[in-house]
Formats: sequence, structure tokens, C-alpha cells
Amino acid sequence: MRITPLKRREFVALLGGAVVWPLATHAQQSAAPVIGFLDGQSPDARLMMAFRQALKDAGFVEGRNVALDYRSANGHTEQLLTLAGDLVDRRVAVIVATGGTAAANAAYAATTTIPIVFASSADPIASGLVNSLNRPDGNATGVYVFQQALEGKRLGLLRELVPQAGLIAVLLNPTNANFQTQLGSVQEAARAAGQRLSILSASTEHDIELAFATAADSRAQGLLVGSDSFFDSRIDQIVALASRHALPAIYEGRDFAIAGGLASYGTSVADAYREVGMYAGRILKGEKPADLPVVQPTKFEFVINLKTAKALGLHVAPGLSARADEIIE
Repeated sequence: MRITPLKRREFVALLGGAVVWPLATHAQQSAAPVIGFLDGQSPDARLMMAFRQALKDAGFVEGRNVALDYRSANGHTEQLLTLAGDLVDRRVAVIVATGGTAAANAAYAATTTIPIVFASSADPIASGLVNSLNRPDGNATGVYVFQQALEGKRLGLLRELVPQAGLIAVLLNPTNANFQTQLGSVQEAARAAGQRLSILSASTEHDIELAFATAADSRAQGLLVGSDSFFDSRIDQIVALASRHALPAIYEGRDFAIAGGLASYGTSVADAYREVGMYAGRILKGEKPADLPVVQPTKFEFVINLKTAKALGLHVAPGLSARADEIIE
């Protein structure tokens, strides 16, 4: 997801790479329950709007009968456990964990009693967050945003955008817990389509630079960027490199396309935040996470940036444009 920076006055403190952002102070709302918001990335105004609207629909209005305490790691996942511990010490009523699976894992490691509502891109059963999707049985539930399983679908859309591509490069993060799932999904789709692939790995900024150089040297004619929270934190770098190398690329989130990427296909993250907000509201009303099934997304977004397509000399077929949920011109 692309991160929308907030204005300076909206922050109370910025410590190292971690943001401490009480959206409503405890002193002002001592009687109101407090939601601790743990974000592995940086504040995104559009997604927070979706979350707040869902809370409002559930009967909770920030500043009136609920308060939010926001903790953001800004992509520095090593800080998440400390931030989660801070929310536990503040005795929040519920912890919402978003911005990558690491946030959910940190919240779960910090408390076994405070309810947790997560948005996780990793399988929550394999991650140990829940015992089953239908009946979590613990103190955590939320939304399973299965982006990694969509790599094969993204490959198919990229082949439609660049039908002449003999070789397509695939950029994956080998440290991602879902690396093997991603790799298997894209390789299976490639075998079925007879598509040649070049698998590239990156887990640092320097790795990303090297991966693009390798893709250029191998004369790849397309690029699929795998779903990964680290890649989400490097949107500008990745999109700029794709542009520099004139490499048509498809990504998981619409914010890549907004930043100038050719196309994106993935789960609607705003919809996931709405689901998280609804669950937070239900828990504040007394329901238990153990009784709330993990939600799986039903809404997906396909975005095409026609301006980028034109710059790359690509013709987007009318039928493909008609299937897009959003066209950027």
C-alpha cells in the first residue's frame, strides 16, 4: 500500500523510526474505551478514513465515545514489539494491528488477554494467530488479506498488458514468510501459460537496485513485483526503477499505480480496514475475538495507469480497460 504522509501538526511525537500519535488523549476522554492502533507502516489517511467510518457505523465516534492511540513503526518492524508493549501498558480495550503480518505477530506476542483485530497478509493459522478461520479460539481475529496467493493472477494480467513478453522477471522477498507460496503460485501460472520467468530476490534497498539491473541485463520485457510489506515501503524507489529501465510492471496495491506504476491487482486494502473497524466495534460492544470468524476478502481492485502505458509505448486493449476497476489517465 502506498503511504500518505500526514501533516506535521498531526503528530505528537516522532521517536527514531516510530510514530507515537494519540488521535485523542486519555485526559480528554477518560471514560471512553481506547483502541490501540499498531501499524507496521506509516499513517495512511485514506485507510484510516475507512476504519473510522466502520467504527462510526458500529456506533463509536472518535472524540465522543471512543479514543485511538496510534503507534507506527514506519517500516521498522524491529520496533513493533516495543510499540505493542506500550499499548498493553496503557491497558487499551482492543489492539488493531495493520500494515503487515509483523504487526499482528507483535501484538499477539505482547498480550494473551487484550483482544486483537488484525489485517494479515500471511495465513493466520500458519502464523499461530488463530486455531481456525471459523473459530479463532484465542484473543485474536481479523482479516486474512491473502495477497500472496494472487501472484498467478497478476502474472496473467501482465501477460495481457505485454502479450509479446518472452521473458518476465519476478521480484520476491526471500525473507517473506510466504515466499514459497508466492513462488509456487507464479511458477504454476507460468507453466500453464508457457511463460518464461526470471526469479529475482531482494530484501534490502541495494538488492532492489541489483534486481532491476539483472532484469535489464537479461532483457526481461515485463516485471511482476510480489506482495511484500518491505516492497510497500519502497514504492517510489521501485516505480522509479521500472520507469528508468522502461520495464512494464504489475504490483499488488493501487498506490503503486498511483505513483506511476503500470498496473496493480490485489485485495482492496480500504475494504480490509473497514472490516477491521467493524470487528473492533463489535468487540467494544462485548463480543469476543474467539467467536468472530477470520474474514477473507471478497473485493479486489485492478488498476491501470494509461499515462504510464503510453510512456512505455503499450496499447491497452479496450476489453482489458473495461475490466479495470480504476483507470488513471
